[in-house]
Amino acid sequence: MGKHGQHSSLVPDVEALRWVPGEALAQRRADATPGVKASKKEGKAALAEGVPELDVLQERLFAAGSAGDTRRVLLVLQAMDTAGKGGIVRHVVGAVDPQGVDLAAFKAPTEEELKHDFLWRVQKRLPRQGHIGVFDRSHYEDVLIQRVHQMAPAEEIERRYGAIVDFEAELAEQGTEIIKVVLHVSREEQGARLAERLARPDKYWKYNPGDLTERAVWDQYQEAYRIALDRTDADAAPWYVVPADHKWYARLAVQELLVQALRRIDPQWPAADFDVEEEKAKLAELG
Repeated sequence: MGKHGQHSSLVPDVEALRWVPGEALAQRRADATPGVKASKKEGKAALAEGVPELDVLQERLFAAGSAGDTRRVLLVLQAMDTAGKGGIVRHVVGAVDPQGVDLAAFKAPTEEELKHDFLWRVQKRLPRQGHIGVFDRSHYEDVLIQRVHQMAPAEEIERRYGAIVDFEAELAEQGTEIIKVVLHVSREEQGARLAERLARPDKYWKYNPGDLTERAVWDQYQEAYRIALDRTDADAAPWYVVPADHKWYARLAVQELLVQALRRIDPQWPAADFDVEEEKAKLAELG
């Protein structure tokens, strides 16, 4: 049986999602559902069933952080457009207390940010102790988009891979559980999602003409991702390739990754820093 008494067929096999160096993204089916044999309805129900454990673990982490526990979680979400990063934030991370979540959505760097090393703006947005941090896009943009569009010299891109590895290793040593996720959407599914955005007025706001610019260099992005994953995967900061053609599965898989990370931390409720019995007696006197 899986979490909350769920049948094992409803718990994603996250080990099957781990990146294997030397692979190509094309070897991974974007419509696969490793570990889960279920319908969309059953998958969505399983996601709801997973919320109580995630919620309690997150509250314990937040409580422990308020008492001095310096550990935290960092969820890095990378993907091509339409892969569902926003849905992960809304339906998975959004199910817990927002005061314990630090969300950073990295856009194109500002003029001020460009004056500094590429990690400067990232370091400023790291999660606080006791928090779950979410990077909606991240420092990996600086070795993906910049590689594809040749916005930085090749030797600078190479330097960045090493800088990222060192940066994440230091975070892990300081007590940060790092989960790095590539939401792997197929080119066909992306095309369908872009077409839906163009067909529905309530989706226009999600559409960006620049998405087609990036779609035109799809193969170059697949290669850039492969190199980045190979160069920056580590046991302390692992990459997971989550199939994203089925949004319900991607959400269920990321929920499971978060739950497992929090179980590893195993945060505890802080002990009272006051005399409990004395406070009970005072309360009783007040009536």
